[in-house]
Amino acid sequence: QVQLVESGGGSVQAGGSLRLSCAASVYTYSRYCMGWFRQAPGKEREGVANIDSLSTTVYADSVKGRFTISRDNAKNTLYLQMSSLKPEDTAMYYCAAASRARWCQWRDFGYWGQGTQVTVSS
Repeated sequence: QVQLVESGGGSVQAGGSLRLSCAASVYTYSRYCMGWFRQAPGKEREGVANIDSLSTTVYADSVKGRFTISRDNAKNTLYLQMSSLKPEDTAMYYCAAASRARWCQWRDFGYWGQGTQVTVSS
């Protein structure tokens, strides 16, 4: 059983920053791939960033250099630091987990949180 709870969303002006957090209730959290996805109105859900058990990270091209994913295995918590936010970053952001430790693939993520809304105004 995996439970994920996101927090930290909100409204910010373009160029601003936000940090999302995801608290995970799962045994052996450190052995899971963790990731952030987002879905804007009328668009498909897309992968934003993921991180494996060794903290190897993958980013979508649209957020490279602006977003940083990290994890604290001692606290079972995942983070997404978002900087230089743009209006096109507006979306519901979801924390996700996959039952594998390495070589995270977007299609492997099967556990989801409820989401936290991020709104960026111009």
